[in-house]
Amino acid sequence: MKILLLDKNHPLITEQLLAKNFVLEEDFTSSYDEVCRKIENYDGIIIRSRIPLDKNFLEKGTNLKFIARVGAGMENIDIPVAENLGIQLINSPEGNRDSVAEHVVGMLLILMNRLFIASQEVKKGIWKREENRGDELLGKTVGLIGYGNMGKATAKRFSGFGCKVIFYDILPGLSDEYASQVPLEELKNSADILSLHIPLTAETLYMVDEKFISEMKNNFYFVNTARGKNVETKYLVDALKSGKVKGACLDVLEYEKSSFENIETENEDLQYLLESEKTIVTPHIAGWTHQSKEKLAQVIVDKIVKRFAR
Repeated sequence: MKILLLDKNHPLITEQLLAKNFVLEEDFTSSYDEVCRKIENYDGIIIRSRIPLDKNFLEKGTNLKFIARVGAGMENIDIPVAENLGIQLINSPEGNRDSVAEHVVGMLLILMNRLFIASQEVKKGIWKREENRGDELLGKTVGLIGYGNMGKATAKRFSGFGCKVIFYDILPGLSDEYASQVPLEELKNSADILSLHIPLTAETLYMVDEKFISEMKNNFYFVNTARGKNVETKYLVDALKSGKVKGACLDVLEYEKSSFENIETENEDLQYLLESEKTIVTPHIAGWTHQSKEKLAQVIVDKIVKRFAR
């Protein structure tokens, strides 16, 4: 079986698949059109996000048996077309769920306790105590939207801080020892903290919009480590300015490139997020630890070997 690797990943992918007699070829620089011209020569692809696998691409991959994404989100792939063509889709959300969960809690602790601001002030010789009084996680109700790998790992962390954790998910019967499943309306009525753990689909595109924010009963903290386009930024900024959103922790932005490698749009709303003391912004790194890089790769290898090794 011949596999094309389109993005750089942990070397264990190459080492372990070669040991299982897969034939591998790396191409980290060719353009979309260049890859399209040769994709028919491969049985599988391993990707992150560099090239979109749209209908045109997939139909040219006449011998493709699988696409493996080293990560969780699959929005870069035309999933219905791939499924109609009989191409198996593999991802690895198990690999970075712990990294994402720790990042969520870490950002909130920094924001709610003004740790970054206070540290920067002291380093400049400014000593403010009352102005930097913090807000505790203990006793807060955390509302998660989405209860897959990321949501469950995040709930486990919050439960250790003495939070009440509730969640909304389109699948039924997911309650466990760490969190209780509730209707979306109940989550909006109860949550002090809202954290997104959903893929980007037609249903979740701009899910958090003006109406959604207005329906939240409490003023709340907002966390997004999912996808930037799950949120309409202009309404988030309005809510931060009004105080409806007490603070926002954003690892993803509406204005990112589809490859997640940089910002492609700059405007006043983005500038506000980057300058406000009410925000923590990181460059799409919630699932990006040293440990998760290895775990993501290992999950992908294990799934490929289980399904396709001879």
